[in-house]
Amino acid sequence: MTATLELRLRILTATGRAMGPGKAGLLEAIQAAGSISGAARQLGMSYRRAWELTDAMNQDFKEPLVATTRGGAGRGGAAVTPLGLTVLAHFREMEAAALQAAKQHLKSMNQHLAPAKPGC
Repeated sequence: MTATLELRLRILTATGRAMGPGKAGLLEAIQAAGSISGAARQLGMSYRRAWELTDAMNQDFKEPLVATTRGGAGRGGAAVTPLGLTVLAHFREMEAAALQAAKQHLKSMNQHLAPAKPGC
């Protein structure tokens, strides 16, 4: 079995992570589902975890990336704000640029990896 490398981008601040692949995926899922709970179900994560990540993103930026509306069953919801869409677009563009820049290095480094062990 051949080992392969992948590149994952994480944007770090002095206080911790501001954006990474998980948060970017959560923003995309919230945009698609229209709610944090729907996004959590789509991603196979708990509502609590999705809410914690959303809250962290909203605190990491000057303005919220996700706007929520309260309500009972079927009345609440969430939407990615214009700033959230901008941050998400920048993150995805940085990911693509980083992957393009590292592609040849990953290919070269991959030749030096030991084969993946079965079950890993």
